[in-house]
Amino acid sequence: MPPVPNRPDALRAVLNQMGVDGFILPRGDEHLGEYVAACAERLAWLTGFTGSAGMAAVLPDRAAVFSDGRYITQMDQQVDATAWERLHISKVPPATWLARHGVTCRIGYDPRLISESALRPFSDAGLKLVALPANPVDRIWTDQPPAPCTPCVPQPEEWAGQSSQDKRATIASALRDAGEAALVLSDPASIAWLLNIRGRDVPYTPLSLSFAIVHETGRVTLLIDPAKVSDTTRQWLGDAVTIAPPAALEETLRALSGARVQVDPASNAIWFIQTLEDAGATVIRKGDPCLLPKAIKNGTEQEGSRRAHLLDGIAICRFLHWLDENALSTAELQAAEQLDRFRAASPDYREESFPAISGSGPNGAIIHYRVTPETDRKLQPNEVYLIDSGGQYPFGTTDITRTVWTGPDAPGADVRDAFTRVLRGHIALARAHFPTGVTGHALDALARHALWEGGLDYDHGTGHGIGSYLSVHEGPATISPVFRPVTLQAGMILSNEPGYYRPGAFGIRLENLHLVQPSSTAEAGRSFMQFEVLTLAPFDRRLIDVASLRENEIAWLDAYHARVFERVAPHLGSQERTWLGVACAPLNAG
Repeated sequence: MPPVPNRPDALRAVLNQMGVDGFILPRGDEHLGEYVAACAERLAWLTGFTGSAGMAAVLPDRAAVFSDGRYITQMDQQVDATAWERLHISKVPPATWLARHGVTCRIGYDPRLISESALRPFSDAGLKLVALPANPVDRIWTDQPPAPCTPCVPQPEEWAGQSSQDKRATIASALRDAGEAALVLSDPASIAWLLNIRGRDVPYTPLSLSFAIVHETGRVTLLIDPAKVSDTTRQWLGDAVTIAPPAALEETLRALSGARVQVDPASNAIWFIQTLEDAGATVIRKGDPCLLPKAIKNGTEQEGSRRAHLLDGIAICRFLHWLDENALSTAELQAAEQLDRFRAASPDYREESFPAISGSGPNGAIIHYRVTPETDRKLQPNEVYLIDSGGQYPFGTTDITRTVWTGPDAPGADVRDAFTRVLRGHIALARAHFPTGVTGHALDALARHALWEGGLDYDHGTGHGIGSYLSVHEGPATISPVFRPVTLQAGMILSNEPGYYRPGAFGIRLENLHLVQPSSTAEAGRSFMQFEVLTLAPFDRRLIDVASLRENEIAWLDAYHARVFERVAPHLGSQERTWLGVACAPLNAG
């Protein structure tokens, strides 16, 4: 939505009434999630910026919006420069900006929307921070949508692969061993995994917004709107799970007075820590114990992901065939909608796993471009088109990016060079063979090396974790220049998505999902890992400079394409199958 010019001024009036001079507003909700319900899109309402990561800071005489490299171009397009400074969050962190312009101000924040970890840079900068009892944006957002109330439903063990009782018993045992009475969870994805439930409260991710207190006994207090929980779901949850309304959250926390309570300071809002400590509980700061077992998919979840990727591969290949015939008579929105229709042909398809990034020509250079009716662009002859999309299936989540050439002429040498360098990086990571205990940080340069040789790079991570019918962006493991002390373990699913973006011209990204698997190749006494490629779709051979590829790169690509054809072709119509045969033919076959 376009920003209304007086919204920052209206906010300032409320801040004055609340006794503060400024305010920081992160993009997120009380669960600190990436995808949020419409009622929690406060940053978008206030500023017009709709990216999935960002922050606003408002002072008496100025205001700024911050986001990362994925969204800088989008922010410049959406945010009114007369009301807001638009800044790269890494180059000018919000705490630095506030310390520069408002160090003497009383800066308000909503303690339910920011974690202790995220708030620390502001306190370290010497700012006078004030926890507000209510969010000031909610006071001026007069048509704020209501909170969602969709059904909370069971996730059957035939897809989950492990009972909730077993999961709860493991965590309860760890709590007892540590001498802790309870664990606080506010991440709905962790709760969904732990209790084997799903919902539709937020777009693209099957979550039921809720909070949970896990006790050392294995019992759980689930704080959720009771209207979401049917008798069937109550029976599924069992007697060890008590349902309470979210309004009872503060009372439930205060009942833990005197207890040792585990809280993840990164995934829980600081309000939980403040409330518990105010009640006399001892807060034990530890990472969310659900994150790692959720990321390490069990055998059932691994097989479910393979099944989801086959269905997705069929849809993607049908789409690429359709695009090959219709590129020059379609536009970005139409193309994204057509791909969604191909996915929806499967009765197992539920929804997109994120808004499709459908960018042609210069729009493809916007890393997280989101096409709208206002920005919709018709695909032009002889340009690059990028489509990044994913699907939610009840047994797996997918995410794939392909970059194609619209034709009819052959692409220029500069485009083919950039595409091939990205492809070489993708292949290098896919072929990686690495010791057990390696972090994603150690592998990131493999995907960038061919680009670096040409003086090129990209301003985003190379890989993120993927949930099992959960979030398309799942921690704790990543493949990124930023070091995170999480090793890649067998059962994790991560993306492999190097790219290159030339502003005003084109964008290239090539993404498959990989399953970390043990390798049988290692000397005695050593353990190694490798990747199993899950995604099934060809790369556009028109954009490949075959002469720049090495023999092992050609061999990998030919073997990958042969597997794509073997798995997908039997499910296609005759014309689609013929097209796929050409798309997957060996590179040197002509």
